[in-house]
Amino acid sequence: MARWLLPEGISDALPAEAQHIELLRRRLLDLYRVHGYELVIPPLIEYLDSLLTGTGRDLDLRTFKLVDQLSGRQLGLRADITPQTARIDAHILNRRGVVRLCYAGSVLHTRPAHPLATRQPLQVGAELYGHAGLAADVEVQGLAVDSLRLAGLTDVRLDFGHTGVVKALLAADAAAQPLADDLLAALGAKDRAALRVLAAQLAPATARALDVLVTLHGAPAAVLAQAREQLPAMPAIARALDDLAELTAAVVADAVSIDLSDLHGYRYYTGVNFAAYSRTAGLQGAVLRGGRYDDIGRAFGRARAATGFSIDLRELARVDVATDAAAVLAPAGQDAALRAKVAELRAAGEVVVQQLDSSDVPETLEFARELKLVNGRWCVQSRGR
Repeated sequence: MARWLLPEGISDALPAEAQHIELLRRRLLDLYRVHGYELVIPPLIEYLDSLLTGTGRDLDLRTFKLVDQLSGRQLGLRADITPQTARIDAHILNRRGVVRLCYAGSVLHTRPAHPLATRQPLQVGAELYGHAGLAADVEVQGLAVDSLRLAGLTDVRLDFGHTGVVKALLAADAAAQPLADDLLAALGAKDRAALRVLAAQLAPATARALDVLVTLHGAPAAVLAQAREQLPAMPAIARALDDLAELTAAVVADAVSIDLSDLHGYRYYTGVNFAAYSRTAGLQGAVLRGGRYDDIGRAFGRARAATGFSIDLRELARVDVATDAAAVLAPAGQDAALRAKVAELRAAGEVVVQQLDSSDVPETLEFARELKLVNGRWCVQSRGR
């Protein structure tokens, strides 16, 4: 086997893609900074019991594991940065009141999220801790939409769910507990035939409610009206529907929908969850996911309300790979005035490549301009003049 081959689902980011990813990373972190989110940089590797705290079996299956040669304890290569920020908030910072954190870094997955996905996403996200009210969810969801618009997506649709509905239904029927994993799989796949076979072992009211859930997706007003009419009158379900009504009315996106059988992150999220899609993005599935995960800080010694979202920048960068069309080509030489002009342009943010010799014209950059000596002064001119 060739030595230069990489593992399946692992790839290099070559110059144009890497440049676009880095530009997006800077812009997104600047966006979060001006909203008051503080940057944290958690380690790539942690003790496994800390890394998987409160995240459920799904993240466990996606996490690479190894043994620490110093302590003999099991370590994990992070598959998600969100649990790490929860640890930082609850145990390291230990601040009172609201804390806003953001991050950007690589994660590693044992298996790709879909057939075309990388196993080494570059995850960027924002998390808000210490506020249990819907105002926190509104802020986070608005920031999520702003993130995608900053990246150039113009038709952002937010799709909302709420884990509280299914959790209330399953908690009310003891026979549902042993069947929970299979029921969740059938609901998530919207497989009514499989769901009805499983639901035959449940109380009739539970079976009817689960069957209705598969149909509850679409425009918020219609879905919520149908849910209030056909789902059991449980306080937890009523609260979940009220939350969805308020949040879908408050979010500013190009389109909004609800899907009550979308159970992505069911064992992780504790309330409203959301995913963002864009028809023009040319990407498979959601380009962003987020939601409320209030329980995760408890294991770190301090239960904290929490809500946030994350994006895979490598996926997002596929939308439009930018190049520096306005790069400036400077001639070779050590002339003091030339070097001063090159430094001046670079300080202003211009991309300037000073040639090593006349044959040095990088192929990956499009040089629309060049530095030329005109009447004793170095000036930027269109190439070919």
